Amino acid sequence: MTQRWALILGVSSGFGAATARVLARKGLGILGVHLDRRSTQPAATALAAELAAFDVPVHFFNENAADEATRGARVANLAELLGDGEQVDVFLHSLAFGTLKPLVPTPGQRTGGVSQRQLDMTTHVMAHTLVYWVQDLLAQGLLGHGSRLYAMSSSGSQVAWPEYGPVGAAKAALEAHVRQLSFELTPYGATINGIMAGVARTPALLKIPSHQKLIARALAKNPHSRLTTPEDVAACIGALAVPETHWMTGNIIRVDGGEDFCD
Repeated sequence: MTQRWALILGVSSGFGAATARVLARKGLGILGVHLDRRSTQPAATALAAELAAFDVPVHFFNENAADEATRGARVANLAELLGDGEQVDVFLHSLAFGTLKPLVPTPGQRTGGVSQRQLDMTTHVMAHTLVYWVQDLLAQGLLGHGSRLYAMSSSGSQVAWPEYGPVGAAKAALEAHVRQLSFELTPYGATINGIMAGVARTPALLKIPSHQKLIARALAKNPHSRLTTPEDVAACIGALAVPETHWMTGNIIRVDGGEDFCD
């Protein structure tokens, strides 16, 4: 039997970690890329051990998934790591690193808006890397018939939040990439969908300066009177990553308990 594999970018926390747990329970080996400093590395190490307890192979790589040279070397390494006939069956793009600040200065100030470097970096990490990873994985023959790809978006791709402009633009670009890739991956037999999660208490959310207001607004809107959890989202990805969803591609799927539709 060949081993089924999941490749998760941003595996060490939030949606990435929760999805790794769900897929490991289903018997998928976990290939996880994360970028953690010394203070957060123990949590990543503990997660890898937790996943291995499901008796599946686990390989974590603490490196910058947005760096071109690192990505190329890692994908080549994965091609050597996987056995004959094995591929990446589930791919999750959950990179959450970007600049959170206004696009323009506040009135009366001449500086303070996002810089070109910050805006370009945010869009590169949170959107364009999806395309580059897919390109490299295809070149190595690691994506094919039955591969299920997912990318994490948010409702910030469609609405304006304080200081969320650079990330909102990146999420909008990410969704555009999902639609285009769904078309271009058709000959390979692979599908891709975006996941628009509700407001969830993740490390990425807590970095947003106005996160308390976002949490309060989500709690008031959500008909379940609670926030979305990473486990809610991971359960949906686990349910969707099956052969029967071969006709489901190019969507931006809301996983928010109805939050986005309620006032």
